[in-house]
Amino acid sequence: MSEPRRPGTSRPKAVVSWSSGKDSAFALYEARRAGELDVVGLLTTVTETYGRVSMHGVRESVLDAQARAAGLPIRKVGIPSPCPNAVYERAMSRTVDALRQEGVSRIVFGDLFLEDIRAYREEKLRGTGVEPVFPLWGRPTDRLADEMIASGVNARIVALDPRKLPARFAGRSFDRDLLAELPDGVDPCGERGEFHTCVTAGPMFSAGLAVAPGPVVERDGFVFADLELAELTRGTRGP
Repeated sequence: MSEPRRPGTSRPKAVVSWSSGKDSAFALYEARRAGELDVVGLLTTVTETYGRVSMHGVRESVLDAQARAAGLPIRKVGIPSPCPNAVYERAMSRTVDALRQEGVSRIVFGDLFLEDIRAYREEKLRGTGVEPVFPLWGRPTDRLADEMIASGVNARIVALDPRKLPARFAGRSFDRDLLAELPDGVDPCGERGEFHTCVTAGPMFSAGLAVAPGPVVERDGFVFADLELAELTRGTRGP
């Protein structure tokens, strides 16, 4: 456990592990709102084969627009597809070392309740001088989903596992209508991998992203709904 910050000391520098989705975006919002960290950037893995955010399939142009709207630089970690775990871990280890050299001592994650994922992050960061932070951890996901929507978060489902959620949900807005229609057993935030989102507006952004829906495709057992960047429009200004 880290020691409490003494009055007059500087805030620890942090980056946010950024998936392009609602959980990482809301974790950024909550980290800024708490004021205990100096958030200095975003950290994202990009699948080099496709030029898209890993797992979510979001275009780099949309990712870059998110970073501009958040007012933060983004560090992209390129990985291949497929990516063996050892290759991923080496890439992330090099990145964490570089971040530590730059004075970063915290990484903010948007994880909600999966103990094995949290334990993995804690294990991999142990001894590096960089600590994980989980601002959303343990919140009931039905209430958290409603809180995100109430805050002004706009997001769309850009990837889903058709074994857990019907393909017809691909491209849907993350809103109360969606929550009401989710099948029994599907987590409201998709925390068990049922779906992934891309945030286009919210209190963590200075402006909303105007996006246009692209094709829906099935690849490697998952369904992806493409989004193409149109322009930045006026939106909700965050702290």
